[in-house]
Amino acid sequence: MGQDPYHGPGQAHGLAFSVNDGIKHPPSLKNIFKEIEQDLGQPAPESGNLTRWAEQGVLLLNSVLTVRTGEAASHQKKGWEKFTDAVICELSERRKNLVFMLWGNYAKKKGSVINREKHLVLEAGHPSPLSVRYFRGCGHFGKANAFLTETNQSPINW
Repeated sequence: MGQDPYHGPGQAHGLAFSVNDGIKHPPSLKNIFKEIEQDLGQPAPESGNLTRWAEQGVLLLNSVLTVRTGEAASHQKKGWEKFTDAVICELSERRKNLVFMLWGNYAKKKGSVINREKHLVLEAGHPSPLSVRYFRGCGHFGKANAFLTETNQSPINW
């Protein structure tokens, strides 16, 4: 769960934290890859396209789904939050044993609609350079895979 799409030209393509092939990795994505390397010992991939995660069942969702070019958070409080709350609430109610990774205070607010008795909720700071010190070392990727394995689900190939 992220905050809103990347706001640089050509960066956002519909999956939170992901960029198309050939696009320079934004700082948040670099920090995510550094965390995976520290947590799981996997080197950072060349591509920042996270479609491979989505194909394994990872929902890469932002709290706000649009943004004005060059203006982070420019479409907050325009209704997207209600929509994404409804998505998270439906997943929480209809499924069991999901892993929710809520990064940053904006995403952590989504935790209020998640049934924590049915799901694993992992919270940390946002991976942006401004708050990476609260993200670094969170171990979310290993914790997610451990939970998935414990609940007889396939771990994610991060």
